[in-house]
Amino acid sequence: MSGKFFGFTFFNSFFILLILTTVILRGQEVGNFRGTVADSATGEALAYANVFIKESGVGTSTDKRGNFLIIGLPANQTYNVTFSYIGYNTKVLKVKINQGKLTHINVQLEPVSIELEAIEKVGEKVIRKNATNISLQTLTIKQLEIMPKGVETDVLRSLQYLSGVRTTGDVSARYYVRGSTGDENLVLLNGVPVYNPFHALGLFSVIDPDMINSVEFYKGGFTAEYGGRLSSVLDITTKNGNQKSFDAEAEASYLTGKTLIEGPIPHGSFILTGRKSFSTGILNKFLNDQNVPIDFYDASFKLNYSNPEILNNGRFLLFGFLSGDNINYDDPAKEDFNWNNNILGFEWLQVYDVPLYSRLGLSFSGFNGKVNPNKSDIKPKENNVNDINFSFDLTNVFESKDELGVGFNFKALSTMLNLTNNQGVLTNLDEFGGSFSVYGKYKFLRFENFGADIGTRYNLTGVSKNGGGIAEPRVSITYRPLPFFALKGAWGIYLQEVSTISDENEVINLFEPWVITPEYLQPSTAIHYVIGTEINLSAISTLEIEGYYKIVHNLPIINQDKVYSYDPDLIAGRGESYGWEFSYKYVTPAISILTSYTLSWTYRSIGDYLYYPSYDSRHGINISTAYDFGNGWQASAVWSFNTGLPFTPLAGYYDKYYPGDLGGEWYSDDNFKPFLILGDRNIERLPVYHRLDLSLSKSLQIGFLNLAVDVSVINVYDRENIFYFKRETGERVNMLPILPTATMKIKL
Repeated sequence: MSGKFFGFTFFNSFFILLILTTVILRGQEVGNFRGTVADSATGEALAYANVFIKESGVGTSTDKRGNFLIIGLPANQTYNVTFSYIGYNTKVLKVKINQGKLTHINVQLEPVSIELEAIEKVGEKVIRKNATNISLQTLTIKQLEIMPKGVETDVLRSLQYLSGVRTTGDVSARYYVRGSTGDENLVLLNGVPVYNPFHALGLFSVIDPDMINSVEFYKGGFTAEYGGRLSSVLDITTKNGNQKSFDAEAEASYLTGKTLIEGPIPHGSFILTGRKSFSTGILNKFLNDQNVPIDFYDASFKLNYSNPEILNNGRFLLFGFLSGDNINYDDPAKEDFNWNNNILGFEWLQVYDVPLYSRLGLSFSGFNGKVNPNKSDIKPKENNVNDINFSFDLTNVFESKDELGVGFNFKALSTMLNLTNNQGVLTNLDEFGGSFSVYGKYKFLRFENFGADIGTRYNLTGVSKNGGGIAEPRVSITYRPLPFFALKGAWGIYLQEVSTISDENEVINLFEPWVITPEYLQPSTAIHYVIGTEINLSAISTLEIEGYYKIVHNLPIINQDKVYSYDPDLIAGRGESYGWEFSYKYVTPAISILTSYTLSWTYRSIGDYLYYPSYDSRHGINISTAYDFGNGWQASAVWSFNTGLPFTPLAGYYDKYYPGDLGGEWYSDDNFKPFLILGDRNIERLPVYHRLDLSLSKSLQIGFLNLAVDVSVINVYDRENIFYFKRETGERVNMLPILPTATMKIKL
């Protein structure tokens, strides 16, 4: 009871202190300016829109929810404020800033008509000189849609074109960031963790891109408000729904059919999405022409409610998501796979007049997966994850432009895993834990050319037995000695108490179950060191260079030598990665060019044994271009190159004797079966990989229908990129051949 009283008193006292501090520090010679930027046709928030004040040369960008705030403007003046966003008509408004007041404005931008030949010019680019945004990539659904599609638009596959992100082949949407394993990536959907973000054996994301509003992707060095993973954060915010009128969309590709319905409700809006696979023939191209009976679906809803008569400047969001995958063969000699996600989340977002922001969140995320071997040689697996989260975040912006953020998170997590390893030994892991963590951070933004984000998380208790009492300090700094040149750096410690169990000797991991770190292991920790520079060559072109070094301790690795049930399932390993990333952006309203080059090294070790993980590639190049011809026509091209991935060669085999039935013949030729002998782990390298993808799309209006047609060609010059060698026969298995695809979307 005392702990609850202490927490209540602490956070309420801190809340009051923030308000009093802001009132005391409020200047009498200045005023503040805040607001939202949204689409005039739907009322949907426009993330990362530009807001620029001509007279002062001060500007900012909206956040992922379309909000902006500019502090400390000279008062009693009228300013010309420019609001701009690619694909929308720029708007200039006169805004009066009053002394000691907070001026609020809601701005709606009109979409550029697809019939216009001319492309609307975007307002002056806003450069926040003191922004601490190292290793951060922001994406919108418009950026995702213009990229060539591997059957259809996919947010996780789009990440693979970014510097520092690796994949193990065309057949997987799984991604590896700066040398870390896939389970070290945190995927958040409206702030709720998604434990299995993949459909169809990892081929595609479960997240329908049509429901996405914005994406923030942190490749490393992320700040104190994020916790629970070692490597990266993918923070996805979904649309709130059309607040002006009812809309319906239908879309079909070679793989799925999907619908979207959205519209207004009293004081708010709603959005419903649904997607279902109806023909998986095209997936045979991804699976070496094997006919796999993949059947999947996903669906979501979101309710957005804001009533000033009940709570001024408050917004309530209720979000739900579910997905399911089933692979059920008619042949009893083959295994069946079933897994699903179930997510429910609630958010209360509040803006105060001081200015102060708060977010309260309550969520549930569940994952269930099962492998039924039937009469096959596959070993059975079953995994259940149940995650309940309660969190609160508070951000105060001072007149000095500095920001103070505090928050807490309570998590109750249970995991259950039943599996049988290759030795026939049964593993049963059933764990439950609760964690309580707090964080605080201070952003120094008072200086025009210098910004710093200094903070820490502290885990009072952990979901694992050894996860409590651990601090995670973090620092991110930006210094801009010249208007066009910035130096950046970040350092931080990160903690992870859950991980997936996967066998690195498997060529394709079909199922990766989650477990809480067992009591006999310490939770994993990582240290990030990041340095970088940003050079704004012009208003439309930017060069960025980042170097990183990351070391991971207590990395859980499956125990390949387990023989008896009392042997540990996991053993502690160590990870190390470092490299350089170079990226160049050239963006105008009509054309965008993004090129990147990555030079990286990744190692893992168990004791004194050092090896390369399966996703280590020394060199990577990505070149993507997109062009808007006007009148609804768009084209894009992406070329990718990577040096070869490691693989474990086959050293040989021998005839191993397996005893027969006790009642049968004890010795027979049928009791001898080939047993593979593998070479040193990942000692060999596959040949280099490269591929060109093209896309052409057209949007048009026919009566009351808006129609969009997209045609893409994957692997245009039909490069034979090797995927793996079959261990049983030595046969070479290639990745995707040349593959034309098409999608059609109809909007009422």
